[in-house]
Amino acid sequence: MSTKDIRTSIHHTTCDVCGRTLLRGEHPDAYVAGGERRWVCDLCTSRAAHEGWVREGTLPDFDRDASARDRRRSPLGWLRSRRVQEGVESAGSHPSDLAVPAYVVGVREPRHVRAVPASVEQKVASAIELFNASEHARTIAGIARSLGSPSVSIRPAEGRPSIVIVVAAWELCWYRYEIDLSDEPSGARLAAQGSELEELAPEDREANATADADGLLALRD
Repeated sequence: MSTKDIRTSIHHTTCDVCGRTLLRGEHPDAYVAGGERRWVCDLCTSRAAHEGWVREGTLPDFDRDASARDRRRSPLGWLRSRRVQEGVESAGSHPSDLAVPAYVVGVREPRHVRAVPASVEQKVASAIELFNASEHARTIAGIARSLGSPSVSIRPAEGRPSIVIVVAAWELCWYRYEIDLSDEPSGARLAAQGSELEELAPEDREANATADADGLLALRD
């Protein structure tokens, strides 16, 4: 008699890529990264592959992963690795004999700080642009396929001039994102999530925006 492999996510309720709590009926895929097993939701499989994570039970494509890492690497990071590689080769492949150039040691990549818009309208418009360019838009679209369109609130954070808060809420769950307008490369980040609308502050439940089928945000007319 043949046996059936039944996969369960009872002990794995969150995605290790986006941090989202999985909805009932969702089954994450097992990946291997850094020698550890990671769990990835259906919305984040392409991002996991892009990061070099390997789906459990498959063989990694080392050439592809290496080229992907090279494409993601910054010019300064590439220079460091190139100098180290050349030093290892000249030292007979003994890292302990390697002398790292002084100008490489202690060099930090600069943090790109941008000017924060002054008006509320400009802040909200900039936040929408950054959110729509992030992977979180795909998360919103994926949940909307099961639960329908969310109620969306976008507002500047009180006492934090560079931060804009985005809340997407359904009857069964909600997600709060923070967007730092002074640090554009960081984009949007998931700040909190929950399953009860009563957990939200009144201002977070005042919808002033919409999300389309692709999870892209837009202010209401």
